[in-house]
Amino acid sequence: MKKTNKKSYKDYDDGMLPEYDFTGKKPIRGKYYKARQRGYTVRIHNEDGTVTEKHFGPTITLEPDIAMYFPDSESVNKALRTLISIIPNKQVGENKAKYKISKKTKKKTK
Repeated sequence: MKKTNKKSYKDYDDGMLPEYDFTGKKPIRGKYYKARQRGYTVRIHNEDGTVTEKHFGPTITLEPDIAMYFPDSESVNKALRTLISIIPNKQVGENKAKYKISKKTKKKTK
């Protein structure tokens, strides 16, 4: 006869308190991913009745080959500001270039 060495989930000490019971719950991977990419606002309701709001911008991830040149966000911002200063400013009221595309008709051959 084989002995089973299985522990009940109640006997297993994973550091979770007993009131955190996740049986029957189905986790969803990436549930908050899209919201975090857009950015979000956290509202903290203080005891004195005031509300403190803090906005967290979207998460931006650099590719590893680019990240080795930019150790922190300050260096990325400096590089982007330099790039923006090089680009000529668009004048107010300036229209975009309009390109006219005409369809050429095929010649009929007999």
